Amino acid sequence: MDPESAAEETEWRIRPPRHRVDRRFIVWQTAVAVLWAAVLLGVVGAVYWFAEVTRPWLGPVLIILSVLSTVEIAVAPTARYLVHRWQATDDAVYALEGWFTRRWQIVPISRIQSIDTEIGPLQGLLGLATIRVTTASSEGKISIEGLDAAVARATVDRLREVTAATAGDAT
Repeated sequence: MDPESAAEETEWRIRPPRHRVDRRFIVWQTAVAVLWAAVLLGVVGAVYWFAEVTRPWLGPVLIILSVLSTVEIAVAPTARYLVHRWQATDDAVYALEGWFTRRWQIVPISRIQSIDTEIGPLQGLLGLATIRVTTASSEGKISIEGLDAAVARATVDRLREVTAATAGDAT
């Protein structure tokens, strides 16, 4: 490979987004996992307790759900934190997420139709926010979860300025 081709290939190589989500993302995702596990195991446990006829087959299901919930609580939040990345430039918004399957999304600025900020009750307590960038395509939505609320506000403001100044039809 000649030096010019190597330089061109390096220049155009797709790189992962630069920014990591906030470290409080782990606490938030752990709390969400604990709440879901409590609801799921509570319902299945109540059926097991009150409906004696279900005990022979529901007992093993309850054990399996307990193990899976424990793994989800203990491993998934940190694994997601280590993978999740995001970046917003003057050209596009990038997001990388996942646990088992990694999903990398890129939305060009000219295709953006709306930029929203979402702060749920638990996120609000932790000072976190989610940015949702939407396009006209049914697959054209990026969610960047677990951002510091101030970073999310600044990013949304900057994206609104850049999209307003960008020529394109957003379709």
